[in-house]
Parts: sequence; C-alpha cells; structure tokens
Amino acid sequence: MGTLDDGTAAGMVPIPAGTVDLRDDRRGAHWQEAVEPFLLARLPVTVGQHRALMGITPDPSVSHALPVTNVSWLGAVDVCNRFSARAGLAPVYSRDARSGEVIRDRAADGYRLPTEAEWQYACKAGTTGYRYGELDRIAWYEGNSGGRAHDVGGRPPNAWGLYDMLGNVWEWCWDLYDEEVYGSYRTFRGGGWAESERGCGATVRRRSHPTFAIDDLGLRLARNATAR
Repeated sequence: MGTLDDGTAAGMVPIPAGTVDLRDDRRGAHWQEAVEPFLLARLPVTVGQHRALMGITPDPSVSHALPVTNVSWLGAVDVCNRFSARAGLAPVYSRDARSGEVIRDRAADGYRLPTEAEWQYACKAGTTGYRYGELDRIAWYEGNSGGRAHDVGGRPPNAWGLYDMLGNVWEWCWDLYDEEVYGSYRTFRGGGWAESERGCGATVRRRSHPTFAIDDLGLRLARNATAR
C-alpha cells in the first residue's frame, strides 16, 4: 500500500471548488454552502494504516485492507494529528487546557476530518441524485454485505475517483450536528455495511457523542488544498 500522498489508491484526490446544497430535515432547513478546493483521501483509513500508525502488531488473520472501525470522533481527531506528525506536518487539532474542547487550526497543513459540506460535495462528485450510482454496484450495505465490512476499494469509485463514499463504513465529519439540541454530538456520513438501502445516500446525516465508537463507523482524511 502506498503512502497517503503518492498518487496511488491510498493517496489524496484534489477536489475542486464549488457549492453544495445542505439540509437539516429535523429543522426543515435548507441552505447552500461554498466549498473551497481541498484534498480528500481516495479511501477510508484502513486497518493496516491504523495499526502501523499506532505501532500495533499486525494480526495476520485480519485483512489490512479493511476499513478501520470502532474509532470515536475524538479518536479520529487523534488519528489525524498522528498522521500529520508522521508526515512532518502541522497538526490541525489541539485541546483547550481548561475546557477540553477540540480546536481546529484552519491554516494548518496537516490531516483533518472533512466538513459535512466537503464530504457531501465530494460524495456527489458533480452528480445531482441521491447517489452517484446504483447502490448494489457502488456500495456494501445491509442488502449485499453479508453482515460485515469489506476491503476498501472493492466497488467502483465516483466520478472523482473516491471509493466507498457510500456504504462499507460511516465516516466521521468535523461538524457539530445540532449544538442547541444535541450539544457536543458530531456528524457522520455515508452509510455502512449494516445500513438499509434508504440510509445510504449523499444527503443522509447521522450523529453521536464524540466518544461513541462502533463496528461500522470509521474515517477518511482530508487536507487543505494549499497543503500540497
């Protein structure tokens, strides 16, 4: 497997600037947001990448190409900073010493989680429908996964060369879901191997506490475009 930036299937894809239509069905709100150019990993972070990053001895019985799961939002932020440190990049995230709040340095050149707007914009890849292709062809979900995650990159990518944007594992985003109602809950997107057909779409939003971790939830790395 190549490094994150070497242009292989494990590398980063340049995403062009544009706009994306967002919605919050609970509040009945719709709005449009501008997206600046950024970089997004072709694939979710894998078990192999994660174990190498953490210095964990590989388990030969587990495929290194599986998406890493059971990572909380706080864990995902830590993973981003660890990838940055390994690459000699400025970490994007820090913790406030008094409140414990995670702070994002928008100018840092390190790895980070995509925002919701970035994630949805990249998932659609210029398409206008609920999905960028026929679900059974592009994604692992409840109807075809056999009750488990699958090696990343096993389904066709979207038009921008991004794999597994729908299905296989949900992916953490940076954003708070609805601070007024849910407090510190963060958003995740994309659907997972245990999700129903209806739940695997570009606009579907889910949320949980930043300490929540489960076996169909992982992450995908992003970087600022100027970080290249």
